[in-house]
Amino acid sequence: MLTLRLTWKLFSNSFKHQRKRMFLTVMALTWGTISIVLLLSFGEGLKRNMMKGGRGLGDGIAIIWAAETGQAFAGFPAGRAIRLLPEDVDLVLASIPELAAAGEMRTWRQISHGRTSLNKAVIGVHPAFGDIRHQFPQRGGRFLNSKDQTLKRRVVFLGDEIATELFGDEDPVGQTLEIYNAPFTVIGVMQEKQQMGTYGGPDALQAVMPLSTFEAMFGQRYLSNLVIKPTTPELMDSAKRRLYEVLGGKYRFNPDDERVLAIWDTAESQKITANILLGIEIFLGIIGALTLIIGGVGVANIMYAVVKERTREIGVQMALGARRSYVMGPFVVESLLLTCIGGVLGIGIGIAILRGLAFLQEQANNDSMALLGEPTFSFPLALTTVGLLGAIGLLAGYFPSRRAASVHPAETLRYE
Repeated sequence: MLTLRLTWKLFSNSFKHQRKRMFLTVMALTWGTISIVLLLSFGEGLKRNMMKGGRGLGDGIAIIWAAETGQAFAGFPAGRAIRLLPEDVDLVLASIPELAAAGEMRTWRQISHGRTSLNKAVIGVHPAFGDIRHQFPQRGGRFLNSKDQTLKRRVVFLGDEIATELFGDEDPVGQTLEIYNAPFTVIGVMQEKQQMGTYGGPDALQAVMPLSTFEAMFGQRYLSNLVIKPTTPELMDSAKRRLYEVLGGKYRFNPDDERVLAIWDTAESQKITANILLGIEIFLGIIGALTLIIGGVGVANIMYAVVKERTREIGVQMALGARRSYVMGPFVVESLLLTCIGGVLGIGIGIAILRGLAFLQEQANNDSMALLGEPTFSFPLALTTVGLLGAIGLLAGYFPSRRAASVHPAETLRYE
């Protein structure tokens, strides 16, 4: 307690003699802290938003398109076209129990309600498609179920944007629309979601019906693509190998022939995106840290000036047998105190700016602003900022205090 009182007294005396320099240094630290808070928060917000958008397509899924063989196998020539059938989904599920899978057929057809008529993507899918592809219904509706598939019901699940285009502010659930001049009952509308990756267009603009209904209505025989999701992301590679083996056994192609299936592994894409965003976040953090270090240099300059002013006083202390830690301690604490003041001001102002920006984003409702995401000052970022401030304050006080403790008492008594 006595040491703290002494430190505060010395700090007050230094502030009286170095008022302008200390004020400018605190402002530099405040500006540096604001910079690192804003840069790291923007980086974190962008990372979270991009990862969320990537998961809008589905979390840890793979989309598979059948192509053609690249090798001759079992008497069949290379270049043979492979086409997947709806029953292949049941084969895959029975052979690879660690997978969830759904088939998909696609076309473009006229969708009408009242006087509104649109040409939109219409897809037929298995019921598991909704969970795999994150097409979750809004309250009051539902996605397709097994009975819809078995009974070939004329029911449709709408993307949120196409539902608005067709029905405006009305509740579409339970209402009837026409697809290719055939009546369908709307059973649900998709929850609004951010979707960074697409194939065949965004989910918000699609109409989804049971695969069995799609086959009967449009006479399409082959799947447009297959969507799979392993129970855990770690099983994706083994699941893809097993998929080649299972389908290769049925369609008589070499399981090692990678040209047969075109696979978009979104889990790999998400890992690459996460690494890129981490690099951006680190880059922004380095820029903010360099700005903060400038303020730390200012603190060190002040502490060197204080050491110079107290040279005779330090010499007397050391001549009386003061320990090295007693001489160094007050300087380090003063440096940390200056850094703390600048840091607290900077974090407070930075958070206030972030809240203001979040409010402006909400009011603007702009797509480009929404893509950046909401700047987020998370707990790990707070720890990073506080740790960096502490390290700068400690170093800015340590080197001047070490110089003070290394001065010979006889030399300080001659100092003017």
